[in-house]
Amino acid sequence: MISFSEAKQVVDHALSAGKTALLVGNCAVKYEGRAASKLSEGDRLLVVKSDGTFLVHQSKKMAAINYQGPGAVVSAAVEQRDGAEELVVTARRKLPTGALERIEVHFHSLQFAQAFLLKDDAELKVFGSERQLSDLLMDDLNLIEPGLRPLQKESDVRKGTIDILAEDFRKRLVVIEVKRRTAGLDAVTQLARYVDELSKRKDRQTRGILVAPEVTPNALKMLERGGLEFFKLDYEVSNPSAKIKGLEKKQRELSEF
Repeated sequence: MISFSEAKQVVDHALSAGKTALLVGNCAVKYEGRAASKLSEGDRLLVVKSDGTFLVHQSKKMAAINYQGPGAVVSAAVEQRDGAEELVVTARRKLPTGALERIEVHFHSLQFAQAFLLKDDAELKVFGSERQLSDLLMDDLNLIEPGLRPLQKESDVRKGTIDILAEDFRKRLVVIEVKRRTAGLDAVTQLARYVDELSKRKDRQTRGILVAPEVTPNALKMLERGGLEFFKLDYEVSNPSAKIKGLEKKQRELSEF
């Protein structure tokens, strides 16, 4: 067991030295701000990061049960309550309205308390994102249809952004919507909206092609009813690259973008 005074020193040291503090113990959690909540006693993990991020985790699930984002002002104090000692770790932050948002973690016992200096400035690199797949397709749209010529990538419309705007051999505009996973009804609705807006704005016949690895049966029916088309995208992702099958000899590695 860790004493409350030792745990307070850990938190204070972490806050002053720009470290991350981890505390594990039995605690209750109170929140006041946009609403109010109270979490009764349980064994939990508290993470206090050097930028003020404040996270209370339970033993299951991925998301924190209570949290404050970066910029919170954190403090720790040993207090007496109902004749018993406890450690109270508090995160405070002002809301845009000027009101105060506050989380209080009341530890009744502690199993672990330690501070760590974490040096990590690396940015997460995602391979095979929809943007990167669009980049690869722009190199040769003939994979989708012979004679298809790219006009513009990420063309803005009133309610979104077209992934690829192209022109076919008959000089018709072609809106291409790229999805990296199975496309559903929302993807078809999005594509139909873009096609309708662009055809009216440009006063030109406009087609729509949904490019994805798979499409749900209902989405495929909706595509067919709307006169839209589907192209099956076959791609592989590895670290640090992604490849669209059929373009291996022409496409660049994603690390080149």
